[in-house]
Amino acid sequence: QVQLVESGGGLVQAGGSLRLSCAASRSGVSFNAMGWYRQAPGKQRDLVAVITSGGYTNYADSVKGRFTISRDNAKNTVYLQMNSLNSEDTAVYYCNGKRIGLTYWGQGTQVTVSS
Repeated sequence: QVQLVESGGGLVQAGGSLRLSCAASRSGVSFNAMGWYRQAPGKQRDLVAVITSGGYTNYADSVKGRFTISRDNAKNTVYLQMNSLNSEDTAVYYCNGKRIGLTYWGQGTQVTVSS
């Protein structure tokens, strides 16, 4: 069983930055795509950014120009660099990985932006 383990969440002031990381619990697993979703209280879980094994990226309009997704295929790790954070970015951020028709989720990490 493969698990995705997230780290890097926390409390930050508006305008600040955070970097999230997500790693697969064991080696030898290849994900076709890895990404980040977020869910604010009372709202649905939405895509933030996704990156394929070939490096193609896609971002939600609300984070374009502020967030950058990257991955280390050798380490099966995906990162989300978040800059210019604002209160609307406050949410639980979930790592997501897709391979051979299966979808995996991390446990979520809280990001809170104080104004």
